[in-house]
Amino acid sequence: MQRIKLTVHHLYADMMNLYGDRGNVIAIKKRAEWRGIPVEVVDVGLGEVIQPTGCDIFLFGGGQDREQGLLVDDLSGTKGADLKTIVEDGGVVLGVCGGYQLMGHYYETPEGEKLPGVRIFDMYTRPRKLDESRLIGNVLVRVRAPEDASSGTVREIVGFENHGGRTELGNVEPLGKVIIGHGNNGRDNTEGARRLNAYGTYLHGSLLPKNPWLTDQLILSALRLVDDTAELEPLDDATEQAAFSSVVDRIAGR
Repeated sequence: MQRIKLTVHHLYADMMNLYGDRGNVIAIKKRAEWRGIPVEVVDVGLGEVIQPTGCDIFLFGGGQDREQGLLVDDLSGTKGADLKTIVEDGGVVLGVCGGYQLMGHYYETPEGEKLPGVRIFDMYTRPRKLDESRLIGNVLVRVRAPEDASSGTVREIVGFENHGGRTELGNVEPLGKVIIGHGNNGRDNTEGARRLNAYGTYLHGSLLPKNPWLTDQLILSALRLVDDTAELEPLDDATEQAAFSSVVDRIAGR
């Protein structure tokens, strides 16, 4: 594989980092560097433009209603349009919790204000009703493996959710099926959304350190944007797999 530098763009790192989303940045950086792939991390704040390098991963973390409201004007300009174009061109984007919600048509606050999203996914998020509780707890999700979609291979991911909003999907594929937990709305067993190389999810805590295969999928997808023959050298993931299995067993009550 030719020498390629990976750039991780952490969107609104100072505002949308409610549940330790920087752990996702660290997971990508370490798993790339362990393979000899140089990584640059760029924090993209309010008023700053997105500057793709060709081999990029864009991370959009979680925040509260106040932070989401502050981002709306920034995203409604060229930054949101640029992010949508990047997805259409096959770019790699991961949105978590609040970031995921803003990848849809809109996020409605408990006060009834509809905050416009980037419209990467055909979905919207409404606030919980008075008789609905927050969706909180550990989650186990079964995911169709992106790298082997034609074979029907499935994988599992684990994480933690804590959200009041209910996300309703339209014409977009869910990231996966909820086995344990609540997911998008606690009703239809869907969790997250996926389109091309864009992923959205409610799972944090952080997501990628717990799910190394998904971390590698994001890295590989970014590398293949500039070298379609790129492959990742295998790592000794015995410790990571043991930790994953322990979490799954605990969630499942085994």
